[in-house]
Amino acid sequence: MRVCVIGTGYVGLVTGVCLAQIGHDVICVDNNEEKVKLMKSGQSPIYEPGLSELMQSTSASGKLQFTTDLQAGVEHGDILFIAVGTPALPTGESDTRYVEAVARGIGTYLNSGYKVIVNKSTVPIGSGDWVRMVVLEGFQEHQKVIDSSGGNLKVTEKLPEFDVVSNPEFLREGSAVYDTFNPDRIVLGSNSDKAIAMMVELYQPIVERRFAADVNAPAVPVVITDLSSAEMIKYAANAFLATKISFINEIANICDRVGADVTQVAKGIGLDSRIGSKFLQAGIGWGGSCFPKDVSALIHTARDYGYDTQLLNAAVKVNQQQRLIVIEKLQKELKILKGKTIGLLGLTFKPDTDDMRDAPSLNIIAELNRLGAKVKAYDPIVSQSGLSHGLSDVINESNVEMLADGCDALVLVTDWQEFNQLDYGKIAKVMHNLLIIDGRNFLDKGKIEAAGFNYVGIGR
Repeated sequence: MRVCVIGTGYVGLVTGVCLAQIGHDVICVDNNEEKVKLMKSGQSPIYEPGLSELMQSTSASGKLQFTTDLQAGVEHGDILFIAVGTPALPTGESDTRYVEAVARGIGTYLNSGYKVIVNKSTVPIGSGDWVRMVVLEGFQEHQKVIDSSGGNLKVTEKLPEFDVVSNPEFLREGSAVYDTFNPDRIVLGSNSDKAIAMMVELYQPIVERRFAADVNAPAVPVVITDLSSAEMIKYAANAFLATKISFINEIANICDRVGADVTQVAKGIGLDSRIGSKFLQAGIGWGGSCFPKDVSALIHTARDYGYDTQLLNAAVKVNQQQRLIVIEKLQKELKILKGKTIGLLGLTFKPDTDDMRDAPSLNIIAELNRLGAKVKAYDPIVSQSGLSHGLSDVINESNVEMLADGCDALVLVTDWQEFNQLDYGKIAKVMHNLLIIDGRNFLDKGKIEAAGFNYVGIGR
């Protein structure tokens, strides 16, 4: 099938590359010329395991192309994915300006031939009909002429034939390629049988597990529903997972006070099939581009319709407080932090990504700076690429040994696998004080204590 993906962020680029990998002819469109030039050279603008290799192979086969020409992309694709960003506004609602611009641009270049326009961006509930309206406005604005006799606007061509589908993504950064080929479900929202049939055909190789880690696994469930329900599924899923994390963090804080171990508590409750073990890892809270934005947008939508989301409000509040729990633990162990040197192990909001959006590390850094501490950091990806926005008050070190040199404490912020494989005995020799705050309950406590450290976890 002929596909156009507009927007090459995490969702758009991974979607385009993976659709090309399963055999479709894909054009990815982005208005950033430098970014397109980079992708044409076979380099990925984001760090995502396995993505660069797939980009190079699908580009070499001719299945994948990159361009800044929206018209070429629209004319190429029978299925057009809108995959641009919808960042949160200060009010909490989603900023849909980029979606609107793309929808209007699609309308400008629509001509003969049926198209399926797919909302892959996370958009407010009810956006399907709005996108259709904007596409039609773009088409009409492009086609209208001034009637010389009466000054009225006339449309010179009949309206284009297209349908809008909501197809939310459920990709985890750091595992996005794997998740695309091994999804738990595929959600398709539309009132058009024709559009749904085309989308089912598009995803058939994935549904049949032809590219899955386990090709003998049962077929991927396909949830076919209406536009609004598909949009709500995305928000509800992320809101539930975020709430589950906030729940276990609240339990961890109680465990700290009563002497229980939250890792054992999580194991015990996670074995209950009604609860499950995933997203029960206590730590310093959730961040990134999805959970904060989506939960905030759902709260805002509910408020627009006169409903107060008390549970979601509490989940957000717990998460905000949890980010600074390591500050409390540092103060308990070191007392005054002014003049102390604190080293951060990891900066990104999760491992296997270079994403710093709404990362808990940013809050920790800001508070340590406010309290007068000297902050050093090492991250396997960020430290290689240089300091990112919001990290101007951090000493960026190129390895863990340099990070640890002279530190009064180390704080595990991101659970990169390499941090569990360090020689902590060697690291102990260069530190001023042997204290480790494990903000993700990720490190081997016995190994750390055997190296002479005072180990402090979350809820342990």
